[in-house]
Amino acid sequence: MVKGFNRRQFLQAIGVGISGVPLLGAGSTTGTTLDRAATPIGATGYRRLTAGPGWPLVLREDLATAKPGRENRRTALACFVQFSDMHICDAQSPMRFEYVHPVIGSGAHRPQETLTAIGSTALVRKVNSLEKGPYTGRKFDFVMTTGDNTDNHETVELEWFLQVLNGGTITPNTGDLARFEGVQNANLQQYWQPHTSASDDYKVKGFPAIPGLLDAAIRPFTSPGLDVPWYCTVGNHDDSVVGALPDGLLDGVYTGRRKVVGFGSAVETRKVAAALTDPKYVTEALALLTTKGVVRTVTPDARRVPFTPGEFVRAHLDPRNTGPGPAGHGFTTDNADGKDVYYAFRIADGVTGISLDTTTLGGFADGSIGWHQYRWLEDVLRRGGDQRFIVFSHHTSRSMGNVLPDRRRPLDPRLTGDALVRLLRKYPRVVAWVNGHTHRNEITAHGSFWEINTAAHVDYPQHARIIEIVDNGDGTLSLFTTLIEPEAPYQAGYDDLSESGLAAHYRELMHNDVHLNPARLGKPADRNTELVLTVR
Repeated sequence: MVKGFNRRQFLQAIGVGISGVPLLGAGSTTGTTLDRAATPIGATGYRRLTAGPGWPLVLREDLATAKPGRENRRTALACFVQFSDMHICDAQSPMRFEYVHPVIGSGAHRPQETLTAIGSTALVRKVNSLEKGPYTGRKFDFVMTTGDNTDNHETVELEWFLQVLNGGTITPNTGDLARFEGVQNANLQQYWQPHTSASDDYKVKGFPAIPGLLDAAIRPFTSPGLDVPWYCTVGNHDDSVVGALPDGLLDGVYTGRRKVVGFGSAVETRKVAAALTDPKYVTEALALLTTKGVVRTVTPDARRVPFTPGEFVRAHLDPRNTGPGPAGHGFTTDNADGKDVYYAFRIADGVTGISLDTTTLGGFADGSIGWHQYRWLEDVLRRGGDQRFIVFSHHTSRSMGNVLPDRRRPLDPRLTGDALVRLLRKYPRVVAWVNGHTHRNEITAHGSFWEINTAAHVDYPQHARIIEIVDNGDGTLSLFTTLIEPEAPYQAGYDDLSESGLAAHYRELMHNDVHLNPARLGKPADRNTELVLTVR
C-alpha cells in the first residue's frame, strides 16, 4: 500500500512537532528533493531548468503497517548515501561506440559525457554540504557506489574516479593534452558539436552552441573528495568493453590511433550495435571495426589500457587512494587477485553491509551471481546472528538473467536474480537490497525486504540517494529513502565555463538528451519514501 503524507504526518515524519519545533535528533530537508527539485521551463523543445517544488514523502506499507506515534519512538540505526552509475568517461577514447546511438540510445553517446568527472564532483560537494540524514539527523556513516564507476574500464577513468571521491586535481583529458579529439568536434551531423553554430542532429532539436565548452571540459579542476568513508561495488562497465563485450577482443584499439566515428552504411552500424547484445554478431562486428568505418586519427595514450578486476581492486588497496577511508574501500587482500570481488563490512552496531559482484566476464550488460559467491553469501547470512543486513550490488533482480560462464570460475554455475531474491527472503534479517544498473529510480517490495534501485549520475535525472534505517520501537523498522541532486545551479549562462557552470550545463544537457527516457525519474513511490517492514 502507498500513502501520501498530509502536512501533520509529514512534519512528524521529518522530526518536526506540530508547533514546528524540531524533535530531538531531527535533521533537515533543506538541500534535498524534499525541499526542491529540477524542473524544466516550458513544455516542449530544448528546455532550461529551474528550481521547482520538492517531492512529497510517500509512505509505503507493502510489507508492514506503520503505527502511529513512531516518530517519537524511533532510534537511528544507520545512515548512508548511495552513488551509482557515475560512468566516469574518457570521451576521446578510440574504444567507444558513439556511432550506434541512433540505434541503441543514450548508452552509446551522451551530449554531456565530456563532463562526467565534474558532474560527479558536484554530487560529492552535495554530500559534504548535507553531512547528515534529513529524518534522523544522523551523520552519514559512509557512501557506497553501486557500480559502473567507470564507463569503459580504462586505467585513466579509474584514476579519475578515485580522485573524484578521494579528492585531488583531475585533468579529464587524454591523447593530445592541448586539444579535444572526440566525436563532438569532428564536424559530424549525428553528434552535438558545441563549438560551432553549424547545424547538427542535436541543434535541430534546440541544443545551443557553447563555444569553449570542450576546452573547458578538459582543463584541470579540483575535487574536494568526500568527507566520509566510502565503499565500492563493481559494475559491468568496470570489467567489460563498454560494459557489453568481453576483454581480449579489441584491447589493442584502446591505445591506438584509429577511432571509428561512424559507418557509411546503416546496415553496418546495426550489425555492430547488435553485437553488444547478441553473441552471434560479434565476429562480423569485429571485422567491421578493424577494417571499415569512418575513422578519426587520434593521439595514442597508454593510460587508456583497460584494467583487470585484480587491478581494479589493487588500485583501491593502494595507500595513495585511501582518501577518507577505509583502506581498500571495502576490498581486502583476499580480493586482490580479482577472482572474488565481493566482501562484507560493518555499517554500524548491529548492521552489516554485503557488497556483491553480479558481473560476468562472459560479456554483455546484464548480470548473475556465481554458485561460489552464492554459497559465501548464504554462509554470511546464516552466521549473522542478530545482525541486520543491507545487500549492495550493481544489477537489479530483474537484470540478472545473463548466465554466461565467467572465465574467473568457468565451471561455476550462474544463478539469476530470482534465485538471489529467494535466498534473501530465507533470511528475514535482510532489510534491503540496494542497486543500480537500470539508470532509474524504482523501489520494489519482496515479501520481507525492500529492493531500492537508484538512477544514474551520468543520465537524467542525476540523483544520489540518502538511506536512513530506523527502529520505530514498535516492532517495525522504517527505511527513509531521499533523493539528492548535485551541488550546482539549475541554470548557468552559456558563457559561464566555471566548474559550477559546467556542472549546471552537465545536468541541463542530460535533461534534454535526444534519447531522454522520462520513466527513469520513477513514480513518487520510487523517490522519497518511508519503507516500513517488520522487525525480525
